[in-house]
Amino acid sequence: MNPPDVPRIVMPPADAITQAAERLAAGELVAFPTETVYGLGGDAENPAAVAAIYAAKGRPANHPVIVHFSPDGDPGYWSDDVTPAARKLMDAFWPGPLTLILKRAPHIPDAVSGGQDSVGLRCPSHPVAQALLREFERIKGGQGGVAAPSANRFGQVSPTAAQHVRDEFAGLPGVSVHVLDGGEAAVGIESTIVDLSRGFPALLRPGHITPAQIAEVLGQMPRLPGQDNDAPRASGTLKAHYAPRTPLYLCDAGQFAAALAVHPAGERVAVVAFAPTLATLPAAIAASDDVVKIVLPATPAALATDLYAMLRRLDRANVTHILFERLPDTPEWAAVGDRLGRAAAAFERA
Repeated sequence: MNPPDVPRIVMPPADAITQAAERLAAGELVAFPTETVYGLGGDAENPAAVAAIYAAKGRPANHPVIVHFSPDGDPGYWSDDVTPAARKLMDAFWPGPLTLILKRAPHIPDAVSGGQDSVGLRCPSHPVAQALLREFERIKGGQGGVAAPSANRFGQVSPTAAQHVRDEFAGLPGVSVHVLDGGEAAVGIESTIVDLSRGFPALLRPGHITPAQIAEVLGQMPRLPGQDNDAPRASGTLKAHYAPRTPLYLCDAGQFAAALAVHPAGERVAVVAFAPTLATLPAAIAASDDVVKIVLPATPAALATDLYAMLRRLDRANVTHILFERLPDTPEWAAVGDRLGRAAAAFERA
């Protein structure tokens, strides 16, 4: 159950990238790596391809997706209101793990925005994503965007490796996904989403790029989640999301001993906690074969990189449930804490 080493990037041969781009142009689905997670891609201007994304994921039709394009792409093609604030954030953070919500240009199908008048735009930094997007734009003869939510079934754990995608969609009737293997995602959690479609910046989803970094560029702090009741719908913002198949519950550091003392004999339970917390477990519990102990990384970046892969490993570990230490309530831990809180929300008792 040890975490993997530093994420590796694999550059596929040029013909593999061309083949993947040709599949996109033909309306097929292609899963590809970004620096955050693997995306399930389809031609953003092909409503049938976008509908196929929704069908493969089991995603609600009103839940928007994000359009990805290369550094050569023109955001003005996708939005008729690329504001000065948007340009500042693009200059500061693109290519990179930042999605901007802007007003959607009239010729862009509303399928990508869940019927809203806005569109989410992102320019990823992963070299495989950039190569694929450039080749897709070449085939399209100019502007070409790929709609790509995370390449997993809706509400489940996002994939950070090609095998995760293969496992996710294997055997699903009527679903065909070509997987472009580019190695492992380095950031490990989805992009920061900032809405600029209403005249002020608003953080809709926390991520690797922090509110403080956004404020430094814009000269004002974005509205934070919970401060904005009229925000547009955005990817990954439902209360329950990013959930493993194994029930997951959050525990404060002092709750583990009591929780473990009452779990039935013979049932294996996973405890994911910081090293000081694990050191306080009673000796009998700590030594039990029924308790799978995992030490949390000490930094939020390290945990973000391994979180989803860890949850997938635990789904294969034959445990009945996962007790996960609640993360510090500080800005540094906000993004990964957001993902973990939504994963746990899927198992909240009514």
